[in-house]
Amino acid sequence: MFHCSPRRLALFAAAALALLAAAPAQARVLDVTKRHVGFAHYTTIQRAVNAARSGDWIVIDRGVYPETVKITTSNLHLRGLDRNRVIVDGRHRKSVNGIEVLKANNVWIENLTVRNFDRPNKDGEAGNQIWWNGGDGSGKVGARGWYGQYLTAYDTGVTGGYGLFASNIVNGFLKHVYASGFADSGIYIGACPDCNAVVDDALVERNALGYSGTNSGGRVTVKNSIFRKNTFGVAPNSLNNDDQPPPQDGSCNSARNPKPTPSNLQNLPTFSSTNIRRCSIFRNNLVENNNNLNAPESGGTDGTWGVGFEWPGDYADLIQNNTIRNNVNFGILAHEFPNPFPPVAKTIYFQVSGNKFANNRLVNNGTRSGGADIGLEGGVFGSMQSVNNCFSGNSFRTSIPANIQGTWGCQNATTPNGGPGLLGKLIQLLGETSPGDPTYLRHPQGQPAPPKQKTMPRPCGGVPHTGTLC
Repeated sequence: MFHCSPRRLALFAAAALALLAAAPAQARVLDVTKRHVGFAHYTTIQRAVNAARSGDWIVIDRGVYPETVKITTSNLHLRGLDRNRVIVDGRHRKSVNGIEVLKANNVWIENLTVRNFDRPNKDGEAGNQIWWNGGDGSGKVGARGWYGQYLTAYDTGVTGGYGLFASNIVNGFLKHVYASGFADSGIYIGACPDCNAVVDDALVERNALGYSGTNSGGRVTVKNSIFRKNTFGVAPNSLNNDDQPPPQDGSCNSARNPKPTPSNLQNLPTFSSTNIRRCSIFRNNLVENNNNLNAPESGGTDGTWGVGFEWPGDYADLIQNNTIRNNVNFGILAHEFPNPFPPVAKTIYFQVSGNKFANNRLVNNGTRSGGADIGLEGGVFGSMQSVNNCFSGNSFRTSIPANIQGTWGCQNATTPNGGPGLLGKLIQLLGETSPGDPTYLRHPQGQPAPPKQKTMPRPCGGVPHTGTLC
């Protein structure tokens, strides 16, 4: 017979109590519904967010929620029961964002729609539908962990800002998402030297810009997605703006590469060969018909138009196995990018260097005068080191410069500058998208609401059994 002394029983009880105290609290489920129901619930999303603690789930019933939501608690799951029928509606309210996650880690947003949150004017900072904000303008990564899937973001007016937006934050993804009708870009990832981010199965249409990635580098993958009917399609970019630090650098050691400093604005990365490791990858996408001059615009020069893939002042990216068609000015356009445009004392002369464009299928691009399937410009401004870009295995009809897979082929250990031949065309295209320029071609107008999108197959899957809606 086992005998346990009172002392041993006391020690055992103390150890058990210590284990219970150390165990994490069970995740709660906070239900949100606008229906009259006989169980505890919240009638607004924000009230549930305010009551939530780390680790909780917020499950949202079908309905229209005319509110703005701000999340500052880490480790939350926010999930709707139906992507198309759980709607956070801005009703074209200005000066606010839809759902903003501010400096919070590991926040999931899933299976809902956010629409019609507008900017106070064309250049404002509000009007973003879903924003994981790790510290806008801080120059630092202020949060880790951001996850969005089965999301729809759209605006039917002309002053919506960004659709799905992540800045100053790393380690996240967007999967099975839709964005349309924005004056900036449908999807934006910025201000992360090594983002560790994935975009997969996105449909992005009818925006000024489909995908923008300002100063976002290192591990970034954009794949299996469609970018169509935007003014221009996909454009990761280097900018001397508040999304510090520049530049956009897709090399695998981007976080350790040179960055501009106040005393040396031209402290930029250089690549001595075409044979380098690249971790920013754009693969297996369809980029077509990005000629939309009726899409909303941001009020300033927001780039060219009629371009599928544009690479302005970018470094060491891999663009591979994409289908690029029916973009009237260029299918692919890579060029150096002084920003702000000189002569300005604080101009940074971003080169375009070390990028690889391989095995892409280009069809019927560059049909407008002066365009081409592929265009490369460089060697005019700054250090004139827009070198070691390479092209290999692409199927196309025209290129500027000619023989681009010969002189600039990836079989070469090094390749030269692209030359100034496209500078005049670039200036022409910028004028055509700049309000006030005599050649301005755009006619911004609201874009249509989208049809229903694929909802999450099992919206209650994984939700703890402590709520009532699931």
